[in-house]
Amino acid sequence: MPVRIHPTAIVAEGARLGDEVVVGPYSIVGPDVEIGAGTEVGPHVVIDGHTRIGRRCRLVGQASIGTAPQDLKYAGGPTRLEIGDDNVIREFVTVNRATEHGGGVTRIGHRCMFMAYSHVAHDCTIGDNVVMANAATLAGHVTIEDWAIVGGLVAIHQFVRIGESVILGGGAMVALDVPPYCMAAGDRAGLHGLNLIGLRRRGFAEETIKDLRSAYRLLFQGGLKLTEALGRLRSEFADSAEVIRLVHFIEGSQRGICR
Repeated sequence: MPVRIHPTAIVAEGARLGDEVVVGPYSIVGPDVEIGAGTEVGPHVVIDGHTRIGRRCRLVGQASIGTAPQDLKYAGGPTRLEIGDDNVIREFVTVNRATEHGGGVTRIGHRCMFMAYSHVAHDCTIGDNVVMANAATLAGHVTIEDWAIVGGLVAIHQFVRIGESVILGGGAMVALDVPPYCMAAGDRAGLHGLNLIGLRRRGFAEETIKDLRSAYRLLFQGGLKLTEALGRLRSEFADSAEVIRLVHFIEGSQRGICR
């Protein structure tokens, strides 16, 4: 099916648009942009830089995608932004491409939703099925794993990692890593138990949730040193992939974890 470009839109020579791509009024698409089949670009959207957007995405309008990183060290190099399939990007969302010193790629997975005014900074890595609510903000080099939910007005410090199936309460100021499957809220954000509703919605077995609850109690309520608690989890829950994932996340933390 043909591409549809509104007469007021500007699509630079060199841009690559897949079948059935729609570019709305007054939008601008740069020369190094690739847009996958079936993606709809709403009005007044700017897509710039070395940016690849996957299939069936929906950019509602007034978004700024693939623009230069807000980093004083950025020297203008050909860094990239890669966005997967089936993502929804709402009004006034900003997503920056990467820096030369940060790995060169800002990366977003599949089936994510970015609500109005949310911001993804340079060198961030976002997994699949992530939701960022209104005005949620990521500093540079943040990692968000699959199925995480970032509440409205949340701010996340640079280099922080947010684990799988985490939910962050609205307005949280997150300065430390948040372990998988947990809830966190507050300034500075602290843990508030497991994200039990999210785990059940994903279809986690009750036995798995029981193991995770036991692991949480041992880690954060058992009075043990962290290294001792992790050792016990390795031995007592060796057959639980989810508990071992939790252990690996904590062991890999460079900033420290929320308590």
